[in-house]
Amino acid sequence: MTPPGILFLCVANSARSQLGEALARKHFGDRARVQSAGSAPSTVNPYAIEVLQEVGLGVGGQHSKSVETIDPNTVDVVVTLCAEEVCPVFLGKAKRLHWPIPDPASKDPSLTRDELLRRFRQARETIAAKLPELEAALRELK
Repeated sequence: MTPPGILFLCVANSARSQLGEALARKHFGDRARVQSAGSAPSTVNPYAIEVLQEVGLGVGGQHSKSVETIDPNTVDVVVTLCAEEVCPVFLGKAKRLHWPIPDPASKDPSLTRDELLRRFRQARETIAAKLPELEAALRELK
C-alpha cells in the first residue's frame, strides 16, 4: 500500500514549508510521502537550513519548487503555513489543514542574526509541536 502524501505549502517555499517538510520526513519516516512547494518559489533560506541542522536534520534533496509541479494525485493532506500573506491554492481533493505561522524570514535590515535565528527556531518548534495534529489527520484518511 502506498503511504499517504503530505504537502506543506506557502508562498516562497523557502522557510516554513521547508521546515515542515524536513520535520515531517523525520517524524513520519516511510509512513508518509512528504513534499513542500510554493506559489512563488525562491531558494531555501539559509536560516532554515541552520535551525534544522541544530536539531540534527538537513534539507538534502530539498529545494524550492512551484506548487504547479506537484501532482495532486500524490497529495492526501495539504498543510498551508501562511499567516498574513495570501496562501497558495492547491487544486486537488486533499484534506486541508491551515497552520498560520508568521514568516520568520524578513528583509528588515534592523533585525540581527540572533533575532532571525530566534524567529526561525520559533517557527521550527511551532511546526514540530503540530505534527501530532497532522498524524491524526492521516489516521482519519484510513
